[in-house]
Amino acid sequence: MESLDQLLKPFTAGPLSGKQLDQLQTYLDLLLKWNAKISLTAIRRPEDIVQRHFGESLFAGEQLQISHSSSTLIDFGSGAGFPGMPIKIFAPHLQVTLIEAQQKKAAFLREVIRALELKNVSVCAGRAEESQLKAEIVTMRAVEKFEAALPTALGLLSNRGRLALLVGSGQAEAARNVLSNLTWQPPIRVPRSQQGILLIGQAPPAS
Repeated sequence: MESLDQLLKPFTAGPLSGKQLDQLQTYLDLLLKWNAKISLTAIRRPEDIVQRHFGESLFAGEQLQISHSSSTLIDFGSGAGFPGMPIKIFAPHLQVTLIEAQQKKAAFLREVIRALELKNVSVCAGRAEESQLKAEIVTMRAVEKFEAALPTALGLLSNRGRLALLVGSGQAEAARNVLSNLTWQPPIRVPRSQQGILLIGQAPPAS
């Protein structure tokens, strides 16, 4: 397999630090180990996992331009941790909550947090609608029943927060229609992907 930094080069503007690459390697090793027992991802080749999951997540983190230390992020329907966990590795100052209702996947996420010694990141192993959580940024990727999940994702946004969706280009219109009160940026094409886009919408100020 090519080195992580080479595989990730199309997705990030600058090189990752040695610590970040070490964390991503540990994450990859854990994902491959757990994936043999429970289904975390249908993608099996390590190179594809690095580019499809890690790369696209890091790309989203970079495009969101998360700069100030108090930023909060919720990854809704986190699954195996994408895009929330790589974004946390990319921007260590973020306060991150990973919402994942499936207990086995939630256990995997906790193991990754422990192994990577990540601070200010937690797992919410329940229903997002009942969490009463809010964040400045909410991310969502490959969530089942996409259109039905959008209002729940909106409910997690704080005042003037941003919703970042890693979706197929065909889902963009549905997102704009369901959440017509958001101000949507033009879709950003995901590198190395035929259909993948990043769609970012901003919530209006509270009335």
